[in-house]
Amino acid sequence: MSRIATPAWLLEGDLALCPCGCVGRRRRAGFLARTLEGAAGVLRQALVNEDVASRPGLLQRLDPRVKLVSLVAMLVVVGLVARLPVLVGLYAATVALAALSRLPVGFFVRRVWLFVPIFTGIVVVPATLSLVTPGHVVLPLGHWLGHPVGLTRQGLEAAALIVARVATSISLVVLLTLTTPWPRMLAALRALLVPRVFVLVVGMAYRFLFTLVDAVTDMYEARRARAVAHPRDVRQGRGFVAASAGSLFGKALTVSEEVHQAMVARGFRGEVHALDRFRLRAADALWTLALLAATALTLGLDRGLGR
Repeated sequence: MSRIATPAWLLEGDLALCPCGCVGRRRRAGFLARTLEGAAGVLRQALVNEDVASRPGLLQRLDPRVKLVSLVAMLVVVGLVARLPVLVGLYAATVALAALSRLPVGFFVRRVWLFVPIFTGIVVVPATLSLVTPGHVVLPLGHWLGHPVGLTRQGLEAAALIVARVATSISLVVLLTLTTPWPRMLAALRALLVPRVFVLVVGMAYRFLFTLVDAVTDMYEARRARAVAHPRDVRQGRGFVAASAGSLFGKALTVSEEVHQAMVARGFRGEVHALDRFRLRAADALWTLALLAATALTLGLDRGLGR
């Protein structure tokens, strides 16, 4: 009986690449592939959020209704504070709450500051110039139309105040979303008399987002599996995107009708019911008292620094 051996062609290396994989031409991923990679990242991020929200942290133990009301109150306080040191202290408090809630502090900070420079920098950078905010120039930048241009102290202070306020506000919202499961969030919104239609539309949109991403991924992988060579014509890619968008719209409409019929057949009458009932506990009362004390202290300190 002959000995079974591995075929020689299976042991041969790729002729286009060296063993280290650094020789050869690699094609750059197209915009559609990058978009699907981003969509897969959204799915992974949602799974991470659900895992974080189930941890036994400080904010996870609170009633979702209490957390929603607390978020609104803290956002109002952040909007009323007009002193930069107080805002920096509030931001440090949000980071401390993230640590007490067993959130990865590095992940929490990166998630907040990923958006602050992009959206806030476009607004605050022009305000630092002497042409927009006159004042004491601390960094001259030359002349423009015969007028000296530079960064002013008043402009830098105003920009830092805006950035700190935006960073603190985003941190509070991220804290709420990372420590509250999505179904409990929707149930808390409905318990606080948020319109039923709004809660229902948001909940269905969140659930169908994953179905939509899954359908787009399947369509793209099916196209790649049936392609002999990599398409180099840009018009073919645009045609595929247009055709896929139309087909995806038809699938979404069909699925939405089937889901609605299934919900009505199971007794749905327009009201969303949660599986668990909310009950206020001692931790919620202690959190409310601590929040009231912190609010009074923050506003008093901000007023004291303004004198």
